[in-house]
Amino acid sequence: MRAVVLALTLAFVVNINYVSVPEFAPDKTYVYNYEALLLGGLPQEGLARAGIKVNSKVHLSAVTENTFLMKLMDPLIHEYAGIWPNDPFVPATKLTSALATQLQIPIKFEYANGVVGKVFAPARVSPTVLNLHRGILNILQLNLKKTQNIKSKDLSHCQERIMKDVGLAYTERCAECTKRVKSLIETATYNYIMKPSSTGALITEATVEEVHQFSPFNEIHGAAMMEAKQTLAFVEIEKTPVVPNKADYMARGSLQYEFSTEILQAPIQLIKISNAPAQIVEVLKHLVVNNVAMVHDDAPLKFVQLIQLLRAATPENIEDIWTQFKNEPVYRRWILDALPAVGTPVIVKFIKEKFLTGELTLPEFIQALVVALQMVTADLDTIQLTAVGIYNYTKKLSTIPALREVVMLGYGSLIAKHCVEVPTCSAELLRPIHEIAAEATSKNNIPEITLALKVLGNAGHPASLKPIMKLLPGLRTAATSLPLSVQVDAILALRNIAKKEPKLVQPVALQLVLDRSLHPEVRMVACIVLFETKPSVALMSSLAGSLKTETNMQVASFTYSHIKSLTRITAPDMAAVAGAAHVAIKLLSPKLDRLSFQFSRALKFDIYHTPLMVGAAGSAYMINDAATILPRAVVAKTRAYLAGAAADVLEIGVRTEGIQEALLKSPAADESVDRITKIKRTLRALINWKALPTSQPLASAYVKLFGQEVAFARIDRTIIEQAISLATGPKPRELLKAALKALQEGIALQYAKPLLVAEMRRILPTAVGLPMELSMYSAAVGAASINVQATITPPLPEEIETMTLEQLKKTDVQLQAEARPSIAVHKFAVMGVNTALIQAAVMARGKIRTIAPGKVAVRADILKGNYKVEALPVEVPEHIAALSFETLAVARNIEDPTAERIVPLVPELSLQNRQTDLSSEILDPEMPPEAPVRASAPFDKTLCLAVPYIEIKGCVEVHSHNAAFIRNDPLFYIIGHHSARATVARGIFRNKISPTVERLELEVQVGPRAAERLLKQISLIDEETPEGKAFLLKLREILETEDKNRPISSESNSNSSSSSSSMSSSRYMAHHGSSKAVSSGSAASSFERIQKQVNQFLLNACSFFQAKYLGNTVPPVFAIIARAVRVDRKLLGYQLAAFFDKPSARVQLIASSIAENDNWKLCADGVLLSKHKVTTKVAWGTECQQYAVITKAEAGILGEFPALRLEWEWEGLPILITNYAKKLSKHIPMAALQAGFRFERATNSEKEIELTVALPSKRSLNVIVRVPEMTLSSIAIPLPVTVPINPDGTLSIHIDQDILFRVQNYIYDCTTAQCSMMQDTITTFNNRRYKNEMPISCYQVLAQDCTPELKFVVFLKKDEESEENHLNIKLADINVDLYALGTQAKVKIDEMEVPISSLPYQHPSGSIQIREKADGLSLYASGHGLQEVYFASGHWKIQVADWMKGQTCGLCGKADGEIRQEYTTPSGYLTKSSVSFAHSWVLPAESCRDASQCRMKLESVKLEKQVILNGQESKCYSVEPVLRCLPGCTPIRTTPVTIGYHCLSTLSNLNMLDGIYEKSVDLRETTDAHVACRCSEQCT
Repeated sequence: MRAVVLALTLAFVVNINYVSVPEFAPDKTYVYNYEALLLGGLPQEGLARAGIKVNSKVHLSAVTENTFLMKLMDPLIHEYAGIWPNDPFVPATKLTSALATQLQIPIKFEYANGVVGKVFAPARVSPTVLNLHRGILNILQLNLKKTQNIKSKDLSHCQERIMKDVGLAYTERCAECTKRVKSLIETATYNYIMKPSSTGALITEATVEEVHQFSPFNEIHGAAMMEAKQTLAFVEIEKTPVVPNKADYMARGSLQYEFSTEILQAPIQLIKISNAPAQIVEVLKHLVVNNVAMVHDDAPLKFVQLIQLLRAATPENIEDIWTQFKNEPVYRRWILDALPAVGTPVIVKFIKEKFLTGELTLPEFIQALVVALQMVTADLDTIQLTAVGIYNYTKKLSTIPALREVVMLGYGSLIAKHCVEVPTCSAELLRPIHEIAAEATSKNNIPEITLALKVLGNAGHPASLKPIMKLLPGLRTAATSLPLSVQVDAILALRNIAKKEPKLVQPVALQLVLDRSLHPEVRMVACIVLFETKPSVALMSSLAGSLKTETNMQVASFTYSHIKSLTRITAPDMAAVAGAAHVAIKLLSPKLDRLSFQFSRALKFDIYHTPLMVGAAGSAYMINDAATILPRAVVAKTRAYLAGAAADVLEIGVRTEGIQEALLKSPAADESVDRITKIKRTLRALINWKALPTSQPLASAYVKLFGQEVAFARIDRTIIEQAISLATGPKPRELLKAALKALQEGIALQYAKPLLVAEMRRILPTAVGLPMELSMYSAAVGAASINVQATITPPLPEEIETMTLEQLKKTDVQLQAEARPSIAVHKFAVMGVNTALIQAAVMARGKIRTIAPGKVAVRADILKGNYKVEALPVEVPEHIAALSFETLAVARNIEDPTAERIVPLVPELSLQNRQTDLSSEILDPEMPPEAPVRASAPFDKTLCLAVPYIEIKGCVEVHSHNAAFIRNDPLFYIIGHHSARATVARGIFRNKISPTVERLELEVQVGPRAAERLLKQISLIDEETPEGKAFLLKLREILETEDKNRPISSESNSNSSSSSSSMSSSRYMAHHGSSKAVSSGSAASSFERIQKQVNQFLLNACSFFQAKYLGNTVPPVFAIIARAVRVDRKLLGYQLAAFFDKPSARVQLIASSIAENDNWKLCADGVLLSKHKVTTKVAWGTECQQYAVITKAEAGILGEFPALRLEWEWEGLPILITNYAKKLSKHIPMAALQAGFRFERATNSEKEIELTVALPSKRSLNVIVRVPEMTLSSIAIPLPVTVPINPDGTLSIHIDQDILFRVQNYIYDCTTAQCSMMQDTITTFNNRRYKNEMPISCYQVLAQDCTPELKFVVFLKKDEESEENHLNIKLADINVDLYALGTQAKVKIDEMEVPISSLPYQHPSGSIQIREKADGLSLYASGHGLQEVYFASGHWKIQVADWMKGQTCGLCGKADGEIRQEYTTPSGYLTKSSVSFAHSWVLPAESCRDASQCRMKLESVKLEKQVILNGQESKCYSVEPVLRCLPGCTPIRTTPVTIGYHCLSTLSNLNMLDGIYEKSVDLRETTDAHVACRCSEQCT
């Protein structure tokens, strides 16, 4: 037993020695065979791969105890680009020979206990060769446990992963997207076989297998693979030591991979740069010469090549090239387009210096600098260079604001990119911007503050949070005085910080959202930021709880819609937020979902496909204010997801705050300071009156790309005035003269524009020591040649501004233009090895090239009213569009560029062979069935479409083959070769070539000569035929039937499908409270009126049908002819003639074919039979007899409301339309129910659709729709705008009225806010009604401009004697009094009565008018914000302009749509009592001597009853002022008012009245308010 134990112990000891770290004896040289293989492609056999293989002998010998030498003997490099595994590796003999010297230089390294230390090599050993040595040394790096001989690594989870990213700084890693599925998987496995030796352990064999697997989709659907294999096998031990090189050995780092020139080397092509300046000039000349008339096919690739050469050039080389070509415009443009894409600090410095020396124009400099700052490497040198530019060139920059904005925004973007590469980036980088922001704040320099905030927003550094918070409202009192736009910009600046540190931003954003004292827009923008921090369930629930009591409807609607839209999000990174939103939405009332679109909204939507890891998302935010035409702000953003990454691709924001006011407000309102002082003195009597903040007229817009703001613009009154001055100045006239002169002389222009759209790269080291790269390139070049020639007869005068309208009418203008725009786009996706010496990769290459030539001739003979456009023949290339996509395996080396090997990834031959093999396998009954073969053979097809009239045929040739025969997955459908080419040529019809088309013409003839231009005589069927007479009899019967059964009373008769349907319409409206019974007397009188109109209607109808073709009686108004002009002069095309008969108010359009034997026509007739009725008929087909649709529109009164009815009847329809209509009708019931309509089956006419609409109010309607077999109905449907229909049901159509005036009035009617009063009931601007208990003889502020500008004030007073209402209006420099004398309205201006006979009155400034209207008077002052003030006995109405919404206050409210905040007092306090609200706007008297005869004042009153509060007896005073009589006066009329009280213990010595109106409410009680007083003589 002891022997057994001893034997086991010895075996264990031997085993321990066996797996110990390797040791190399100092007097021996260890010889190994080494082979390294790096191969990329898809793992399936039969597809192409690309790779590199290195074979060599490795000699290792010790120099000292811990220092060793390693030398490669007989190295040989092989390339591979072929079908795996059949094709062999090809020796790269030239490359091996070129590198042999470097490869065979011994390198020195430190090694102890299985750990490789420092590496030493002579300076002439390149980093690429040294990295190959590191790959071998990496095998010797042993950190195995005592019981292991295998180690594995998950390279995706390295603590310090060595990689280099280019162009990925603005993308975000979507961690949630890769939790379940991954696009990149990386593993490495090391296997060692060791045996004991006298010195320790000897590695007899070591194998390394490393795999990088990547797919743009989920890896389970197929992935490309980069496989690295290393084998180190022991051969022998020699006595000859390795001799070090005679050169000095320098420390070259450690085992860590060293990045070299692969960063400058584009993976899509390998260029041997021997003479960079000469090569740059060669490529530049190629681009210039071959991209003149149209873009060359390889132009994008050449442009990338130019960029690569410029990256390798020295600053001196670039300077020389610029000097050589700067005076040649075409070369200059190409250079300036390529330099910014180089992306090096040298280029930024070069661009800046050339601008300062005046060699670059401002547009050239801005364009180049914007691109350069986004493309440049964000290292500390570049950041410092940009910062120096900000400091040292302030004078130059300050004179050009746009330039300074570009530099500043670019500086913020540089810091953002730098902090992505260096997460521990210093906050000192932002110190210049923090100083600028602090200085601007101290000087209240608003533009500078805005710019600084945008720069901080771009940088997104957490250190900027405190400086930004100083400018946030609510958090700092100083920020409250800043303009609203600055507050919004400060909040938006938190967004990029929130992506990095959401927990820091969340509490700030939440505080802003919940602070109800802030402006609603500020709170809504804070809401956007809050949700971008991905709030938790708890925070979302808290927000939902506060939303239940939210008083601002704009904020409530915006927040609710935002939360609801989040519930529909499917993107993985927002999954937790979507879950929290689901919880929050259940806590909220669904009523918020029914708010109209006049309230602010947030909308989010996305599409995400998890198996493919692809998605897109969009966000849209609309922030409204007072339901204006233009929203206050609109923000739209797009986001993309791909392969586990996400990016905010594009964001556009527009703010229109104050722009309408700036354009419409009268400037006269701002000039009189004395006027404002007087009004303020009057309003001083209001308790704690606070003016609303001034909204500076401003519009602004910004654009963000990938989360970085690249441009923004502000529009204020100054800019508008400068633009107007520039447009009306002499310079535009000079430019116009120059342009006209150039056109007459002829313009020949060639222009080309290149663009590097994308350059995204990720470079990773492999175990072999060579870099592996994943990259995507996209480049585009557009070119166009344009030739324009104009002829003007007679010639224009030298001074164009002296040209009269009569001269212009006699001008004949002919213009001929030819253009050949073309564009070429190349896109590359690469995976493989990329070094400056050798490339071996699999590549996907896509190409697009389009050419769209065109030639047109335009003629405008103004005197004859003839306008013609001709499309002339033009030379067309063989293919006007070509698209191709192919996947390739590529291998090439720098020493033998002619030996480049390019192999299709999916050869067609292998496809066919594979198809045969699979077919035989499927026939085997033993084999289980596999997925069907979908694309086992190439697909070739040609699709053609001929256009017969113009004799042109277009064809598309499609070719495709892929690898779907291997796996039925997306990736295998993509790889292969796909192409499509489009061609346009003359058509061949009926096996013969058709006559050539000379040109295509579109001619318009206006005026009496239109009939002469018609190419084919128009003739219609005679109206005296029996069919025409029968139609007239039928029409008479219809009219008589409608006369007896008429549901709508109007001045003209109306048509209905049946009496029963009309009666049911009335019953339905009556059932829903939408109509009232009409008295028999009114019905009878209406009937008599109808009878008179019927006779007239019959006369009109008879004349209408007797003159079926208006061309027999009136000339056409205009004619339009579209035709193809052929060499055989055969007519082909169509003509349209339009006629208008003014006496009968009839319009007729006739379109017909001009072909000789084609009788197709389209006839459209319309007649305005009266102001109640319009009838149209559209017929088409042969002689307009095949199909017809009749439309009737009539207006009248349904019950008490104006109504409109539309009917569509058809005599015949094409079968295609009827088939689609039947299919559509099946979906109508469900759609109607979802839209809130009532649905019922009915036996309606099979050939008629009827729509009846009644308008109970200007912005709501009741609807009945009758279609075959069903009836739909709904009531109280809200409308966004008013309907142009008069109260009597007549349409607002006046043919002779000025259309501009009608449009203007309609817009005003749609947009203005209206407040009115009827029988002591006020309807506010927000359409809320309450009863106003008016105090006698006291003025109340009815409506006023509540900004400090005080453009107008309207007072309301009830006269003591007549108790009639009296309006006093203060605006501009006048006081206007509107009052009633009996039943007649009167007006006084500055206490002087103006006789009615003297009206209309117009203020000298022209901005104020007073005129009669209906039974009263109207004041118009739209430039001052008062659209109209109408006053009549017992009734008044006020309309404020759209841009005044939200800026008013008084009894009529703020006109902001916030009905929950309607009762806001002058101090800003929100009361719940309408009486308290109305009385708070009373101008109280100071004494009985006041001329106003008001004898009341507002005061806090004590609660006259005992109160026990919190167990103590308390005294309570009202926190809302109550209207009471002056001392010495007694009330003769009171009204109850419920108000809030604040209480203190009766034992307290505090003065309750100090600041009582700002105290909290402890209880609410009812007291009496005085509304009429009688005063004694003792009243003072």
